[in-house]
Amino acid sequence: MKGASGVEVEDIAKRLMDYGFHAPTVSFPVAGTLMIEPTESESLAELDRFCEAMISIREEIREIEEGKADRKDNLLKNAPHTLASVTADAWSHSYNRERAAFPAAWSRDYKFWPAVGRVESAYGDRNLVCSCPPTDAYADSGILSVAAE
Repeated sequence: MKGASGVEVEDIAKRLMDYGFHAPTVSFPVAGTLMIEPTESESLAELDRFCEAMISIREEIREIEEGKADRKDNLLKNAPHTLASVTADAWSHSYNRERAAFPAAWSRDYKFWPAVGRVESAYGDRNLVCSCPPTDAYADSGILSVAAE
């Protein structure tokens, strides 16, 4: 599938976010795989929704394989689609906004809007951006001394 479509495991994980699911663990414990771990707290309806999303994503990949969708500009390579991206004045993709944002009928009711779009994973792993206050702020607050006790 990867050779025929160019779709990577990471693309599938990020597209699941458009369907309203948290992206699963990627490449652990086996490189190039998704680790799907539903718990006993997941309802049958939620598991069915997840299976429907995975089947739908497979069909999106098939569109790439068959040349109906572009190998580089497609629903998976550009996922996740943020609210800002689908409501922007400009839309330069070969697919429509509706399909990007609401890939399944139920995604309107169970929509999770990612705060950010695609970040190149290796770059993001190596160039962390901390939004925390500087460490001096913690020292001045007494939090560090309490934690040490």
